[in-house]
Amino acid sequence: MNVSVFGQKVVKQNLPYFSEFLGILKDFGWNAIIHKDLKETLVKRIGLPEHVDEFSTHHDLKTGIDLSFSIGGDGTFMKNVKFVRDSGVPVMGINTGRLGFLANIGKEHISEAMEMVKDKNYVHQKRSLIRVETENNIFGEENIALNEITLQKKDTSSMITVHASLEGKYLNSYWADGLIVATPSGSTAYSLSCGGPIITPGCQVHILTPIAPHNLNVRPMVVPDHMPIKLSVEGRSRKYLVSLDGKSMSISQGEEVTVHKADFMINVIKFEDNFLDTIRNKMLWGIDKRN
Repeated sequence: MNVSVFGQKVVKQNLPYFSEFLGILKDFGWNAIIHKDLKETLVKRIGLPEHVDEFSTHHDLKTGIDLSFSIGGDGTFMKNVKFVRDSGVPVMGINTGRLGFLANIGKEHISEAMEMVKDKNYVHQKRSLIRVETENNIFGEENIALNEITLQKKDTSSMITVHASLEGKYLNSYWADGLIVATPSGSTAYSLSCGGPIITPGCQVHILTPIAPHNLNVRPMVVPDHMPIKLSVEGRSRKYLVSLDGKSMSISQGEEVTVHKADFMINVIKFEDNFLDTIRNKMLWGIDKRN
């Protein structure tokens, strides 16, 4: 079995988990295909053999991969998704970060989780993505996001106006610090911190969440994800930021950005349909700190 492995930050604290994970793959007899940058680091830090297979772009994972793993936090998981893309390869995230809504396999449970993967004792949870079109194609082939797209100010502290239309019909002009368009997966990320609702995976919706809106009667809005959303920014600056899962590029005033639902979904490995358990535990619902 061929499995891809992606990770970003390799530090002293998480190095043992990389060693443990790669040791498990070796014991299983699985062939690890490791991201080029991660491989170079592990060759130096743990003596990984240099002949280990590697990948560097999503083209390398189009065929011949059975499973894909990320080791890190949710940011690492999202970057790994951009390598997997529309290949249909199931993905799993091992969390060496903090919250871990997406990469929710705790580092202390690596061995237990991998045994369940080996026994195929898991299900696929489908996650939708968004696809973004810009006039100058600024994101190229990396124009997809698992969590959200954000339009926000860049060179000024003044508020901006984000004009939004839904399926060709004018929706609103948001006078705010910016606007987030999130997927259900992204509902527990930036959108949540700005007052957006939590959406369970499988809901076919997008969430429009303003960032620090000037008008207090402007609230997050949930819309069907088959409706294209067109956005443009107006303000005192010439340049603004548009971000896809944290990757930021500049756009000019008035330049249109169109948000679609991507025409493929990601298969996330889950050992049970435990989204509600994850939310309850990560957000400490029902816990009385006084006791």
